Amino acid sequence: MANFVFQGASALTLDGKGRVAVPARHRDVLQATANGKLTLTKHPQGCLMVFPRPAWEAFRDRVAALPMSASGWKRVFLGNAMDVEIDGASRVLVSPELRASAKLTRDVMLLGMGSHFELWDATAYAEHEAQVMQSEMPDALKGFSF
Repeated sequence: MANFVFQGASALTLDGKGRVAVPARHRDVLQATANGKLTLTKHPQGCLMVFPRPAWEAFRDRVAALPMSASGWKRVFLGNAMDVEIDGASRVLVSPELRASAKLTRDVMLLGMGSHFELWDATAYAEHEAQVMQSEMPDALKGFSF
């Protein structure tokens, strides 16, 4: 798992039951590395994080080891985590609770973020990206060459 990096954006549609199709370019890797098992949880910026199970286990262990002062964040990440599996039609069910928390309705964006994905409402992501692009570049990026 550590050698594979998820990247790229996919515009997807939630069906009436709250399922989203896993893009074909990620299916084989997710089956091979996680047996199609994923974990979804809340992200602090209002989207959802979608982890292949091995990556989730590493993240979960890091969160669980946080001190008591971070107990609120432990609840956000661990208390809202939902285990799911890619079904025979290559879809993943997003629970009603997680859909509501990320304000997911129909049009969504799945972003590869390295070891995991982010699942955003398409409109919210477009607004977020526009805001980021208009903000000043952080110091950590100022030395990059583009």
